[in-house]
Amino acid sequence: MKELRVIISGGGTGGHIFPAVSIANAIRKERPDSQILFVGAEGRMEMQRVPAAGYDIVGLPIRGLFRPLWRVANIGVLCDFLRSKRIAKKTIRDFRPDVAVGVGGYASSATLNAAYELGIPCLIQEQNSYAGLTNKTLARKARKICVAYEGMERFFPKERIILTGNPVRQGLLDPNLTRTESSAIFGLDPDLPILLIIGGSLGARTINESVLGALDSIRKSNVQVIWQTGGYYYKEIQDTLARNGKPDNLYVTDFIARMDRAYKAADLVISRAGAGTISELCLLSKPSILVPSPNVAENHQTCNAMALVQRDAALMVRDAEAGEQLMPLALKTVKDREVLKLLGTNAYRMAYKDSARLIAEEVIRLAEKK
Repeated sequence: MKELRVIISGGGTGGHIFPAVSIANAIRKERPDSQILFVGAEGRMEMQRVPAAGYDIVGLPIRGLFRPLWRVANIGVLCDFLRSKRIAKKTIRDFRPDVAVGVGGYASSATLNAAYELGIPCLIQEQNSYAGLTNKTLARKARKICVAYEGMERFFPKERIILTGNPVRQGLLDPNLTRTESSAIFGLDPDLPILLIIGGSLGARTINESVLGALDSIRKSNVQVIWQTGGYYYKEIQDTLARNGKPDNLYVTDFIARMDRAYKAADLVISRAGAGTISELCLLSKPSILVPSPNVAENHQTCNAMALVQRDAALMVRDAEAGEQLMPLALKTVKDREVLKLLGTNAYRMAYKDSARLIAEEVIRLAEKK
C-alpha cells in the first residue's frame, strides 16, 4: 500500500487547531504510515501548538481581511494572500500530498486554493452552524464538506455534505477521572457546587468583567468557582483582586492545562459559544450558560448557541446583558439539580461521539480515489 501523504491547513484559534490535531491523530491511527504536514499562519497560535502535538508546520505570511471589505488596507492583505498562495504551491509540490484538508482560518484559504489548482483533492471541515467566509468560498472546490450541524445545505452543495460533528481534544473522556480527585486539584470541596468559567484560550473581557462585578455575591455564596481568565487579562485581574480581596471560594488561573479535570469537577460551565467548546460540552453532558462573542464573523457564535438553546441543551446570555444577568443566573442555576440534569441530558443528545475518526476515513477515501 502506498504511503499516505496529507496536508492539513488552518488555525488562528484553538477552535480550529484542536479539531485539526484530532483529525491528524485519527488519520495516524487508521494509517500509521501516513505523513502529515500542517500549514498555518505566521505569528498565530498554531505555530506553537501544532509542533507541541508532534507535527511539522509551515507558516504563511497571511492575515485576515479588514471590514468593510472595500477598505484600502485590504490591498496589502491581498498581496499577502498571493504571496502565501505561492509559498503554499511550492510546499505542495515539495511535499506531494494525496489530499488537502482545510479546517478554517486564514491559512486554509491560500493552501486549499493552491491545492485545487494543482489537482489535489480537497476536504473542508466547518465547525460552526453558520459557515465562515473562508469555507463558503472554498466549498465549490472541495469534494467533501464535513459539518457539525444539520441544515448546512444553505451554505454548501447538499451532495457533498457529510454530518460528522466536531472533533474534540483527546483525553477529555478519561473514564478513570473522578469528581473528587479533579476537585482536589483546584483545592475545592466536591460536596459543594462548582462553577467553571472559561473565555477561550485568549480570554473574554465581558465574562471577566462580569465576574469582577460579582465578587461579593461569589464570596457570600456557597458556590466554588474555577475561573480561567485568559493570559491577556490575567495580570490586570490579579491586580484588581489584590486591591478588592479575592474570595476564598474563587480559584483563578490564566490557563487550564488539564481541561479534563476542570470539566469533571464542574457542575455548570460559563463559556463563549465557539464550536469546539460546544462540542466538548455536549460530549461531556455538561450544563452550560453560553455568552456568544459579538466580535466574530456573521455572528456565528450566537447561531451556535441558539442551536442548543432551542433544544433546552444550554442557557444563553447575550454579551451586552452579561454584566447584569450572567453571574446572578449562574449562581442560581448551579444549585438547581433539575435544571442541570435537563441541560446536561439534552446536550449529550446533540453530541457526535466519533467525529475525528469519521473525518479521517473520508480523508483516506479521497486519497485512495486519487
